[in-house]
Amino acid sequence: MKFALSTEQSDFARSLGDLLAGSKTPDIVRSWARGDLDPGRALLRQLADAGVTGLIVDESYDGLGASPVDLVVAFIELGRAAVPGPLVETAAFLPALLQRLDYRDLAAQWLPRLATGAALGSVAVHPLTPRALDADIADLVLYADMTTVRRADISDRRTSVDAARRLFDISASDVVADDAADAVSAAVDHAVLACAAQLLGAGLKMLEISTDYAKNRVQFGRPIGQFQAIKHHLADALVAVEMARPLLYGAATALSTDSPTSARDVSAAKVACGDAAYLVARKALQVHGAIGYTAEYDLSLWLTKVRALQSAWGTAEFHRTRIATALRGTA
Repeated sequence: MKFALSTEQSDFARSLGDLLAGSKTPDIVRSWARGDLDPGRALLRQLADAGVTGLIVDESYDGLGASPVDLVVAFIELGRAAVPGPLVETAAFLPALLQRLDYRDLAAQWLPRLATGAALGSVAVHPLTPRALDADIADLVLYADMTTVRRADISDRRTSVDAARRLFDISASDVVADDAADAVSAAVDHAVLACAAQLLGAGLKMLEISTDYAKNRVQFGRPIGQFQAIKHHLADALVAVEMARPLLYGAATALSTDSPTSARDVSAAKVACGDAAYLVARKALQVHGAIGYTAEYDLSLWLTKVRALQSAWGTAEFHRTRIATALRGTA
């Protein structure tokens, strides 16, 4: 099957890319890591105005009623720009969850606010993501296992390899919904899909940075990009991200059509995009040398983000097990 983005989706990606390119996101990421959240909050409001947080929210709740494919288009650009904040939670998990729960008053209370950027959300889901991202600034914080959704109380902050990834321990409190397995499962799939798209976007950005560096860094009187070893590194990185991209869009399409293979396909996309982004990170570091990992050099922001996102919303082991289980069930 041949897949291609529509004109509207391509234009949306381009407009988001332009917005983020003009926002100096590396400076925002560093400010976020230091605890200065105002520049990041301003960017999140801009993204909400552009429709990102309301993409998969139904129009009856002031959203756009778009598809998981549109979600992927947006999150690739967010990953490419290394945007900080609880965007997977606000734009993917919570809309997918609240629209599937039987508690319509909760959806009516929160979905319009999430869609328009008036509120941020965060969540911890046992056992996939045991801590809540940026829970201290979230207006709605939930805790879920695979059957029950509860409100959550915030506890201690934990460190991450990605300094801009502010994680908090939370404890479960009042039950919001029980017998919510289907809603939680669907929400997890949307969150995993968005995380995979972030990883692909980060891989694309690191490849871009490394290619530009190889063109401009001169050694022995020649740009290092002319050396065969550097060409091989960059070619390997390009192949990795381009092989992961179809799995990502395939998973989004499966989720859009409620395919019975959607959970398996989403896990396959997460593994492929995680592996590809990590390979690009390694190749980027080899192309740059030690400068690539210094805190002052922008590449380091994507290197650490990829390392953190690899295990976010389920480790590779979890998703490979999920794929294997699904395949055995269809054998």
